[in-house]
Amino acid sequence: MSINNWDIDPKVKLGATGAEPPLDEAEQTFIDTVHKFAAQVMRPIGIELDRMTPEQVIAEGSPFWDFRRQFLDLEINPASLSEFTPQQLGRIMPMMIEDLGWGDAGLTITIGACSLPPLMAAMFNRTALLERYPHHLRGCWAITEPDHGSDSLDPSKQIFHPQGKYGKPNCIATIKGDQLVINGQKSAWVSNAPVAEICILFCAADTGAGPDPERGVCVLVPLDSKGVSKGKPIDKLGQRTLPQGEIFFDNVTLSSDHIVAGPDEYRRAVYAIHADANGQMGALFTGVARAAYEMAHAYAHERKQGGVPIICHQSVAQRIFHMFRKVEASRALTRRVAMYNATAAVPALQAGMAAKITATQTAFEVASDALQIFGGNGNTREYPIEKLLRDARASMIEDGCNEILSIKGGYYLVDQDLL
Repeated sequence: MSINNWDIDPKVKLGATGAEPPLDEAEQTFIDTVHKFAAQVMRPIGIELDRMTPEQVIAEGSPFWDFRRQFLDLEINPASLSEFTPQQLGRIMPMMIEDLGWGDAGLTITIGACSLPPLMAAMFNRTALLERYPHHLRGCWAITEPDHGSDSLDPSKQIFHPQGKYGKPNCIATIKGDQLVINGQKSAWVSNAPVAEICILFCAADTGAGPDPERGVCVLVPLDSKGVSKGKPIDKLGQRTLPQGEIFFDNVTLSSDHIVAGPDEYRRAVYAIHADANGQMGALFTGVARAAYEMAHAYAHERKQGGVPIICHQSVAQRIFHMFRKVEASRALTRRVAMYNATAAVPALQAGMAAKITATQTAFEVASDALQIFGGNGNTREYPIEKLLRDARASMIEDGCNEILSIKGGYYLVDQDLL
């Protein structure tokens, strides 16, 4: 590297994704397409939906359905993504999800939830289910219950108190021969439930000896099945663009070929979907943090106090730098984990947890700092910063609250060979 052509005081202007090496032509074209969709479709529709009631969001004629139709037109789905090599997916997926999260967090989660039923069917080579229930169907992931939140993600009981017990499951699938019968409910936090057509259900299994949450079952459930009903969409602080609600099962009877992972495979299924979901959350909320940083950076150049743009004041410049630093760190970790988990024989759940916790915490901290830079204006709906802060706050709870994930992740770091 020659420095002879440098300016005497170099000032490097980084691109939208910071200290990013150049992409090849195909990658750049793909990311440009995704970013255009995020900027022109997701962000304006997200702002509009955020100000609507939950019932209005999912009503016929809502902008939510315009978003859904336009996303399907992009042809980005499990089938098209399967044409990439694992190495290509490890590189392009976190970039894509970051850009979608930059557009709108809640709408990105609807995209991810839609993909989970076909993803799990593909992971367990259930080709008949993939043919019967194509990828364009709106999907959801139902695992948490009214009495069971993050502990639903812990069938191995790593996070349980020594005297703790799981207690009575709220949803049970009874398996008898070539049929299963599902009874109970899933909690109000099922992402996409109010609009979903198909569900990847994780619940306790009863094979004759009573329900066992540790040997549960993962089932693909068409939500037009007899006995399925839904609660009303919940009204929330943040991620209001993401429809969430309860699902009820009243003697829902399905053939056993709807089972994606039976009791003997249940822990593997929980591990697989959790590793994937946590990795996606890392990329998504890196995008939210980036959006907050970019808005604050632009505003700090526009807003004047003391006769100069506020970016010229030391405290603001310092705050902007730490926001930039956190986004870069979150992006680097998330992409490193994505590549490892896409190419490893077995993904590392603890790595996915690290990405999720880092990115969600970063999104909340950076959005809070951004609001501080906006001052009083940041508290008004005229500016989107308050929405980003609300959206980020929910992320530290969903897909396993960060406190529980850190405990479980710590146990995954125990080296049995050293004990």
